[in-house]
Amino acid sequence: MRVKTLQNLYEKKFVTFSFSGLWEAAMGTPETTGCWLIYGEEKNGKTTFALKLAEMLSGHARTLYVSAEEGVGKNFVDACRRAGLEPKGCRNLHFEEYLALDELEAKLKSRKSPKIIFLDNTTVYTDEIRAPELNGLLLKHPDKLFIFIAHEEDGAPYTAAAKRASKLAKVIVRVRGLTAFFSGRGASGAISIDETKSALYWGQPTTENQPS
Repeated sequence: MRVKTLQNLYEKKFVTFSFSGLWEAAMGTPETTGCWLIYGEEKNGKTTFALKLAEMLSGHARTLYVSAEEGVGKNFVDACRRAGLEPKGCRNLHFEEYLALDELEAKLKSRKSPKIIFLDNTTVYTDEIRAPELNGLLLKHPDKLFIFIAHEEDGAPYTAAAKRASKLAKVIVRVRGLTAFFSGRGASGAISIDETKSALYWGQPTTENQPS
């Protein structure tokens, strides 16, 4: 590998998202590849937030949401409705139930493969995606963005893969009390998932609007 000078680094070109409004304020302009992590305790709004994010990102690139834990039954359909997803605004967003890792790999090699992949969640993939497999997935698909969704245990992402993702992620979102808190490389800020419920949880008026 050729050694790079500082000039080489400064001349390097990056492909980034062009967000606006609250999304830009919270995330800045992250690269369109690599991995992000969303985590939080049960019943705090992870799925609702992830679906809102998937809807927004599908406006930038073909997006696949793998609902591995919950499937695509009534509860998940209800979650989509609660998140405010509308068919007209989600033509570039597709859904799958659990996909084994080899099935996912095959889908990623297809001609119309998604550029953005949500895996909901890492607990379901405990036996298939450990830290080495996660590294391999990212290395094999450098043109993709993987967004891992994980439970929280003792204040940290749960499963070894989720912990590894937290070290590699360019954007990390911790969901608590119906609010998404952003951190990572250039990401900071918060977005209310449900303005009213978030205010009740935190015991004060929220200063952020909901994403649209």
